Amino acid sequence: MPPKRRAPPPSASTAPPPSKPRQSKLAKENNISAATEAEIHEAFSLFAVSDEAASNTKSKSAVIPTSDIRRALTALGAAPASAAELTDLLDTVDPDDEGVVGYANFVAIAALQISNRSEESQREEVEDAFRLFVGKARGGSGGDVRITLNDLKRVARELKEDVSEQVLRDMMLEANGGEGVGRGVSARDFEGVMRRAGVFR
Repeated sequence: MPPKRRAPPPSASTAPPPSKPRQSKLAKENNISAATEAEIHEAFSLFAVSDEAASNTKSKSAVIPTSDIRRALTALGAAPASAAELTDLLDTVDPDDEGVVGYANFVAIAALQISNRSEESQREEVEDAFRLFVGKARGGSGGDVRITLNDLKRVARELKEDVSEQVLRDMMLEANGGEGVGRGVSARDFEGVMRRAGVFR
């Protein structure tokens, strides 16, 4: 019987790719990625003190004094928009008015603030992009402003793109659900196009 062959030793080229960090239970509960939780943890750590130092309890877990919540959220780029919003957040995470917030509660409000910031910034991006198509004069007037075929032609000219009128018509019909070129493309239709294109989720 011939001897069994040994498998060649694993080389660097066959090594598995490094795995990305796994979501913790806390990250899953708050619907955030492991990377977002790491950012939140870093901000928490900047302002954290031991619970024993912050209050009269014997606990040695880390907490943030409520007076530092605004600064910690600002470090994340998710500061409350107003004093009233900050008060609401503090009432949520420190209902007994103990003056400190634990890590789990901080993750919850930070995740909420980051989510709100993301939605707001997406809305602003859609509005800005829509205004590029309809022009400043019509885009700032509010109401039922729509992208017209002439707007698409103008943008194509400005970008020095040679796009046939039929392609532009097809783009409009795709965007407005086939309701006609004369109907135009509303801001809502435009946002739908951006989401379908993968610009936003």
